[in-house]
Amino acid sequence: MTDLHLAVEASSDVDLHHPSLYLNRELSWLEFNRRVLHEAEAARTPLLERLKFAAIFSSNLDEFFQVRVAGLRRQCAAGVSERTADGMKPEEQLRAIAVVVDELTRRHHRVLMEEILPNLAAHGVELVSDVGELAIAEREHLARYFRENVFPVLTPLAVDPGHPFPYISNLSLSLAVVLRGQDGEDRFARVKVPKILPRWVPLPTPGRFVPLEYLIAANLDALFPGIEILGSYLFRITRNTEMELDHDDAEDLLLQIQEEVRNRRFGEVVRVEIQSSMPSTLRQLLLAEFNDEQEQPAMPLTAEDVYETGGLLDTADLLSLSTLEIPDLRDLPFHAVTPTRLTAGRSFFEVLREGDLLVHHPYDNFATSVEAFIAEAANDPDVVAIKLTLYRTGGDSSIARLLAHAAERGKQVAVLIELQARFDEENNIRWAQRLEDVGVHVSYGVTGLKTHAKVMLVVRREGGAMRRYVHIGTGNYNLKTARIYTDFGLFSTDADLSADLTDLFNVLTGFGTPAGYRKLIVAPRGMRQRFLELIQREIEHARAGRDARILAKMNSLVDPDIIAALYSASRAGVEIDLVVRGICCLRPGLPGVSDRIRVISVVGRYLEHSRAFCFANGGALEVFIGSADWMPRNLDRRIEAVAPLEDPAHRQMVLHAIELMWRDNQQAWDLRGDGGYVRRAAAPGEPPVTAQTALMEMARRTGAVTA
Repeated sequence: MTDLHLAVEASSDVDLHHPSLYLNRELSWLEFNRRVLHEAEAARTPLLERLKFAAIFSSNLDEFFQVRVAGLRRQCAAGVSERTADGMKPEEQLRAIAVVVDELTRRHHRVLMEEILPNLAAHGVELVSDVGELAIAEREHLARYFRENVFPVLTPLAVDPGHPFPYISNLSLSLAVVLRGQDGEDRFARVKVPKILPRWVPLPTPGRFVPLEYLIAANLDALFPGIEILGSYLFRITRNTEMELDHDDAEDLLLQIQEEVRNRRFGEVVRVEIQSSMPSTLRQLLLAEFNDEQEQPAMPLTAEDVYETGGLLDTADLLSLSTLEIPDLRDLPFHAVTPTRLTAGRSFFEVLREGDLLVHHPYDNFATSVEAFIAEAANDPDVVAIKLTLYRTGGDSSIARLLAHAAERGKQVAVLIELQARFDEENNIRWAQRLEDVGVHVSYGVTGLKTHAKVMLVVRREGGAMRRYVHIGTGNYNLKTARIYTDFGLFSTDADLSADLTDLFNVLTGFGTPAGYRKLIVAPRGMRQRFLELIQREIEHARAGRDARILAKMNSLVDPDIIAALYSASRAGVEIDLVVRGICCLRPGLPGVSDRIRVISVVGRYLEHSRAFCFANGGALEVFIGSADWMPRNLDRRIEAVAPLEDPAHRQMVLHAIELMWRDNQQAWDLRGDGGYVRRAAAPGEPPVTAQTALMEMARRTGAVTA
């Protein structure tokens, strides 16, 4: 705990770290996924968009089990009894999680199978569940498709004394087939539904599909000729995907992560999903086999770890169907705009020499701003160096290709690639090797810390001197996510920011340890203390009767020290408005503790990913943007960068965007003190306000539309 925080507590007669003042992190995350599910349930949402949110709900839950539930199970197996800030032990959290997940998955199944899919079928988009009910021509089409495309790929694996239970890969869909041999004995076989093939097999009629697993189930006689098939039942498992790195013995981080990526294929099974029709004997067989394979210590799987459904499994794959080009069933199209300063065909460098530029994605086009800047830097003969952090490259990274092109043109290119970016490790490893092959200086960061900062530095020779251009953002250098995540990005030639980024890159690629930074706020050195100081300054302004307010936006608010400081600020009279998309462990509205704190979450068309921090500062407003949430991992275990906005117009731009979310009465949710959320609705006679829609309209008015 910091000295500053101790000083705050010393003046208080309330224990601001008491467990009753905190919400559980895992349960708060499940509340976020509940809000995602609500978008799938909302009749006002177009059908294919509802399907998208249903798929995102499933994908989110998959990650939750792979990481969070897996971690709690590992703690239980190791006998860890440490309580979280809210006072819960690991086993208590697992019990509470199971109750909520059971409720949410039942709701998800109901809305998907009883509302979304039937309504889509009425509009010509249909998933056919019974191949036998199809017309003869359609069945012949499927039979031909199965023979030519599916059958050659399938490998049925029998289980008997001569064939041990097969390895089941993480999140793979499988058919458990019960057979009866000529000796009258029942046998079990597993058929994997191959990920390499399209999940949704198209029928001749556009818009109609058969799930691949149903097609395989209808043709099992081709896999087991002459054997009686008693039944087939779908199942799917989730494994622990957390990597365990020994940073004290990491001579080659790349090799160690490659090894861990391979090893996690065999991670502990933490969830089993099955069709509800699966007989109990088969369920027990699966549980026994998965328990037998677990490395000790491990928490044994029980019936409580089995989740059953009467419909589709692996519904995250429905995301691909949600992209069908049926305008009447989707949101109205929006084409990102190019900021007017970039539309005159001038050099990006010339534009920035006139003043800083702030962009807001996806309203401002990432391709014609950030990507265009990198492309110009790669091709400009006067640019001598490009330095950049890559957290999530994606499978086909246009940014990485531009950096490779710059290196091939003889420029000094240095890239920090974060190999530990969860679920992007393999993509990042491939790009690291490709970039090294063309002469890019690739670094993997500081031992023991993830590099989460989103920063870029370009050095250009101008008039016999070197000028530095910087970009500091809240989101990844990734074109795909920039279309669906909201993020801020600052372009600047500010000398202090340029010097700070030079120092930061020296830390990332070498052994530099600067005494301090001029304007940049950097984690883990200094960021926690700086934010606590900014909160304390608002307390002092409030006590002096000056303007005191904190307006902040982030993905998650978890850190107990920051929360306790916010409680102190509320008690001192500071008005605090927080936009927290996902996890929030702070309880707002508690008498005598958080009366002046309000928290909302906005879940809509775009994923709210930007982080911004505004402090009234007695009337001298300060605004910061950057990569960090208020979580222990961001403040203590990651390299993060947050920068001030010094142009008054840029401060107002961020302030306006956040305040607009506070006026949202369609997609904003108010957090209650008990941890529940209430969706806002327009009062009688009040016009509906949707912040993201309003920002799209503002972008159309102020920028040049680009395809």
